[in-house]
Amino acid sequence: MFRPIALLGLATLPLLTSAAAQTKSGHPADHLPPHITRLTWLGERPDWRHDGKRFAFVSKVFGDVYEYELATGRTTSLSDHFLHYGFTRVQYLSNGDLLLVGPGSSFDRTSKEDRKRARHEIGLLQVLQKPFDKPPVSLGVEVDEGPAVARHQLRIAWTHGAQDKISVGDLVYENGVPKLANTRLVLDAAKFPQPVRMIETQSFIPPDDRAITMSAYQLNKTNNTDTYRLDLETGALKNLTNSPDFYDEPEGIFPDGKFTTVEHGSSLKSAWPLIDIYKLALDGSGKLQRLTHFTDFAGWKASQSVVSDDGQKMLFQIGKAGDEAGQGYGVFLLDLTQVPASP
Repeated sequence: MFRPIALLGLATLPLLTSAAAQTKSGHPADHLPPHITRLTWLGERPDWRHDGKRFAFVSKVFGDVYEYELATGRTTSLSDHFLHYGFTRVQYLSNGDLLLVGPGSSFDRTSKEDRKRARHEIGLLQVLQKPFDKPPVSLGVEVDEGPAVARHQLRIAWTHGAQDKISVGDLVYENGVPKLANTRLVLDAAKFPQPVRMIETQSFIPPDDRAITMSAYQLNKTNNTDTYRLDLETGALKNLTNSPDFYDEPEGIFPDGKFTTVEHGSSLKSAWPLIDIYKLALDGSGKLQRLTHFTDFAGWKASQSVVSDDGQKMLFQIGKAGDEAGQGYGVFLLDLTQVPASP
């Protein structure tokens, strides 16, 4: 049963975000604080390997998959040895294999409409198995945007093509071949407690993976996007941001399950504002801590954050106003142990 929840934390969010920074000229990467380092000059949607020594990323929207080694700075292609139509997501499974999302058939890359179709209608979940020397295996499931991947077990959740339903399933290997099992529908947007344009999965909440963070876009026919907690066993929904004048989309979760990162920005003028990365408490208080300041520079944003398994490091990307969703121009490393306290 899905239940509407009380509006919590409304006083907290404006307090942290009402003082808009003066817009600066230049490039954010030329003015980085000591705890942020640029690692690459291309690429997007990074994901940590579980030992924290490497991360995977895609080179561009519908691009190739690469792995970056932090100790050496070496970048290795993982997808140039097989035919494919490009990828939009890469995420490490708990066993070290990679879960990929990419179109399963050809499309016109020069067409805006066809690129939209490739992203939202023909994206397939695929598994690239270690040592990454063979083509990936399709799981036979179409997915819209990115799936949620459990840290400690072979379980995933994904959003259906119309972004109106979410399912969950277990990944099993039969004679070495990955497949989905125990799949079930866990949320239908038609049963959401208030009108919503679309929904999307994000992260399993550790340590028990019995719930996920997810986003609900343009609630009540407004510009508002909020972060929710969905209980996978009961179907209960809890609004974690309750921020009617802000865009709050969850990204990488902290390993203690007490915090997540969110993409946060004012939605007063646009449903898709320029955003920076904040740390959000998952206790329902709506408390935020700002982690990046890329929107201080005209036309730039920080997005697609992911937190390492030790909770000490965060990867994210830089983006520009007017870009295709998720498009990035390089990966940055943020030392979470050195983030200055919020004023």
